[in-house]
Amino acid sequence: MDKKRKISIIGSTGSIGTQALEVIDKLQDKFEIIALAGGHNEKLLSEQAAKFNPKYTVLGEAGLERICNDKENDIILVACSGKIGLRPTLKAIENGIDIALANKETLVMAGDIVMKKAKEHNVNIVPVDSEHCAIHQCIKDISQVDKLIITASGGPFLHKSLEEMKNASVKEALAHPRWHMGKKITVDSATLMNKGLEIIEAHHLFGFDYDKIEVVVHPQSIVHSAIEYVDGSVIAQLGLPSMHIPIQYAITYPDRFEGIKSKSFSFAEIAHLDFEKPDFEKFPTVKLAYHAGKTGGTATACLNAANEEAVFAFLDGKIKLYEIYEITQKIYDTHKVIQNPTIDEIFEVDKEIREQTKEYIAKIH
Repeated sequence: MDKKRKISIIGSTGSIGTQALEVIDKLQDKFEIIALAGGHNEKLLSEQAAKFNPKYTVLGEAGLERICNDKENDIILVACSGKIGLRPTLKAIENGIDIALANKETLVMAGDIVMKKAKEHNVNIVPVDSEHCAIHQCIKDISQVDKLIITASGGPFLHKSLEEMKNASVKEALAHPRWHMGKKITVDSATLMNKGLEIIEAHHLFGFDYDKIEVVVHPQSIVHSAIEYVDGSVIAQLGLPSMHIPIQYAITYPDRFEGIKSKSFSFAEIAHLDFEKPDFEKFPTVKLAYHAGKTGGTATACLNAANEEAVFAFLDGKIKLYEIYEITQKIYDTHKVIQNPTIDEIFEVDKEIREQTKEYIAKIH
């Protein structure tokens, strides 16, 4: 990186965005911030602007297109949560701007469209999720890779009974043993839906069939993911459970620098690493995600929307944790899948499924 990389952050006031700014603060001589976009936290956005001095800031969804039309950007970190990340990502790709992607919905809702457009415009999409970032780092020649192995911490209920999980409080669901994340993704980690969504993302990012994407539970969160080559060799990426590391990798790629969390890794201190198969009876969301991914079309957009609305209802105290899966499955089963949908059709399905899910929750409670 001979000159400063010009970067904008969509979602700068969220968990990933704030950590990204901590990374950039450590590497101030490597970056120039073009724009910062926050959700509703105007106070924090103002504080960030005062510290990092971007060309301009954006509060809310309006104005995101301006950022993605600004060809001064070398890379845009899409760190917002929810469907609002999809259209800006597509706009940035159309303008030939590389993407550091931390927004799951972009690929879960419209992975085929996004990856096709990225190829057409010769745009790099570097994943920020620790699991996909790990796979990205392991792959040298993708044609020789036979299988992707995605690790899962197992969340707060890994060693709890199904009955304990069904009766869990919001506080218990948010008590993740390894990672500090936003509330929605933390609940997804508790149900393992986050792993299901990551399977769909991995399919689009790396072009692997779903039968070649495996999930393994690894409670220590040291091995972030691995790949198996056709000759049986397995390459894994290891590191301490900190999002600063994959964020830095994504925004500095293909370069590496000493960063905020750089330290000598000690195998002796780790002592041991455990792995086990996921319990699909206890965490059926993973099987549902596999089904949606294999079905294709708008099935994944339906899955995402129904799950998200159910998670919001759980966080609001309207439903129990396990009902997130039951409600998502119910809505998913009624959806008439559209194959090869347009972006507009995807957003229409998203809107319809959210309304249907909220109506169903109101009806049963």
